[in-house]
Amino acid sequence: MASQANPSRLNELLEQIRVEFDTQLRATENYEHQIAAQVSEMQMVREKVYQMEQTHLSLKQKYEDEISALRHQLDAARKGGLQPGIPGPPQHAAPSQQPPSIAPSNGLFSGIMAGGSQGGLAPPQQGQQQNQQGQPQGTQQQQQSQQGHAPPQEQPLGPQHQMGQGPGLPVPPPHPNAQQAPYSQSYPPGPVSNGMGPQPQSTASPGPGRRGMGRPPGAVGPATPQINTPVPYPGNAASPQVSHPTPDHGRMGGPHAPPVGNALGDLEVDAVAPHNKKTGQDWYAIFNPQVQRVLDVDLVHSLNHESVVCCVRFSHDGKYVATGCNRSAQIFDVQTGEKVCVLEDHNASDMSADLYIRSVCFSPDGRYLATGAEDKLIRVWDIQTRTIRNHFSGHEQDIYSLDFARDGRTIASGSGDRTVRLWDIEQGTNTLTLTIEDGVTTVAISPDTQFVAAGSLDKSVRVWDIHSGFLVERLEGPDGHKDSVYSVAFSPSGKDLVSGSLDRTIKMWELSAPRQGGQPGPKGGKCVKTFEGHRDFVLSVALTPEASWVLSGSKDRGVQFWDPRTGTTQLMLQGHKNSVISVAPSPQGRFFATGSGDMKARIWSYRQYP
Repeated sequence: MASQANPSRLNELLEQIRVEFDTQLRATENYEHQIAAQVSEMQMVREKVYQMEQTHLSLKQKYEDEISALRHQLDAARKGGLQPGIPGPPQHAAPSQQPPSIAPSNGLFSGIMAGGSQGGLAPPQQGQQQNQQGQPQGTQQQQQSQQGHAPPQEQPLGPQHQMGQGPGLPVPPPHPNAQQAPYSQSYPPGPVSNGMGPQPQSTASPGPGRRGMGRPPGAVGPATPQINTPVPYPGNAASPQVSHPTPDHGRMGGPHAPPVGNALGDLEVDAVAPHNKKTGQDWYAIFNPQVQRVLDVDLVHSLNHESVVCCVRFSHDGKYVATGCNRSAQIFDVQTGEKVCVLEDHNASDMSADLYIRSVCFSPDGRYLATGAEDKLIRVWDIQTRTIRNHFSGHEQDIYSLDFARDGRTIASGSGDRTVRLWDIEQGTNTLTLTIEDGVTTVAISPDTQFVAAGSLDKSVRVWDIHSGFLVERLEGPDGHKDSVYSVAFSPSGKDLVSGSLDRTIKMWELSAPRQGGQPGPKGGKCVKTFEGHRDFVLSVALTPEASWVLSGSKDRGVQFWDPRTGTTQLMLQGHKNSVISVAPSPQGRFFATGSGDMKARIWSYRQYP
C-alpha cells in the first residue's frame, strides 16, 4: 500500500509544480506585455515631443523670417526719409538692452591673454535669470566689485581684437579667487593701454568699427579677443615661482589643492633636475619628477600672425594645419611651416572692422575647410579653388565652435545663441537645431557620427543622438564642473569624453549611451577622472589619436600632457607669451599645434623618451 501511495503523492506534487509554473509563466508573459506596452507608449510620447519641438522651431523660423522682412521694410522706410527722431528697427527680434559703457577698457580677452586674473563675463543673477533675462547686471556687479565681492561665476572668454584705443568690449569682473591676486607673482600682467584698471561689466558691447550685435534674452557667450602687447617671456631667470593658491572650495569642488605632482607650474626651472626639464630658445618643458618620464617634446615651427590666433586644427592626413585669426583662416604645411593658403571673404562686412574666425575644421577628405566667425555665418571653403562652397546662416550670435563629421557632409556648430545646429553641406540645409538654457561654447561629433556633444556656460556637458535629436547624456552634478565648460572632445572609441572648464580642471567621462548601443540611458555619464594642476582657466582640451594622452591649454600659458589612466600630468610646456587658446593633436600622431593670444601658432612634436 505504501508503494502505491508514494507514486500518487509524487504525481500530485508534480501537478502542483506544473500548475505553479504555468501560473508564473502567464504572469511573466503578462509583465512582458505590460513592459512592451509602456515602452511603446514612451516611444510615442518621445516622438510626439520631438514633433512638437520641430513644429515650435518651424514657427520660430517663420516668425524670424517675418521679423526680418519687417526690418527690411523699416530700413527702406528710414532710408526713404524717416525723421532722425524715429527709432530704427531693433537688431534682433528679442530685445537685448546693451549695458552702459563704464569706461574704456582692454576688453575681455586682454585679461586672459595677458595672464591677468580677470574672469569671464558675469552671468545674470540666479534669482533674476528667468524673470529678467537679457537685462544688464553691470550696475549691480559694479557695486559688488566696489564692496570687494565678486559674482559667483564667470562666463566664457573668447577672443577679441581691437586695433585702436577707445571704448571696446568691457573687461569682466575679477575671478572670485583673484581678490588676493594669486598669480601676480607667477607671470607679469600685460600693460593696460588706457591707463585704467579693468572695469566690471556684465555683457559685451560692440567695439569700435563694429556694428552692434545684441543678444537674445539670457544668451551670452565668449567675447572676442583683443590684442594686448605680449608680456616678456619668462625665461629661466624669471620662471614661474609661486606657491599653489588655495582654491575656493565652492568653485574647485573640494577643500584641498591638487597634489604637488600635478602643480608643475610651482616648480622653479633652475631647481629641476636636468633629466626632468628641456629648454629651447624661447620655451621650456618640465617633466613630472614624481612619475617616470616617457615623453619628449620639441618645437618644430613658430607661425607668426598679425592678430590673436583663436583656433588651430590639423587635416586628417596630418599634412596641414589651419589657424583662425582676424578676418582670415590660414593653412600651413606641417613639414615646412610654409603658409600655403589664405582664405578671406572680401565681401564680409566692413573690411576695416574686426571679424575673428573663432573655429576651423577640415573635411575628412581634406578638400574643404569650414570656418565659424563673429558675423554668425559658417563658410565652407573649397581649398583648391579658394572659393566659398556653402554659406550657412541661422545662428543669432557669434559662432564659437565647429566640428566636421566623419561622413564628410555633416557639420556641427555651437553659438552664444544657446543652440547647437547640424548642417548638411550636400543639401545646403540646417538639418537639426538643439536648444539649451545657456550659451554653447564648444561642440564635438563622435567618431561614428552618432552623437554630438556640447559644453555650455551652465557648467554642463550634453550629448544628443544626431539622428533623432534626443538628449542621451547630461554630464553634471556633484562630480561635474563648477564653472562654465569651455572645451569637449570625444575619445577615439567614442565611449569616453573629456571636458575643460573655467574651474581649472579637466574631467574624463565614461559615457553610457555609446555602451548601450545608442539607447537612451539615465542621462548621467560617470566622471572617472578629474585632472587638476592648471593655475588658471582651461580653454582647450583634446586627446591624442591613440588615446594615450589628454592635452590641455590654459590661460596660465601652459600646455600639459595628462595620463588618462592615472590622472597625473606627464609634462608642462611653456612656450607662449599669452593664453593658450587652442590645442590640437595631429590625427596621425607625432605632432600637436597650439594657438595663442601672443599672435603665434606653434607646431610641436612629441615622441617616446628616451
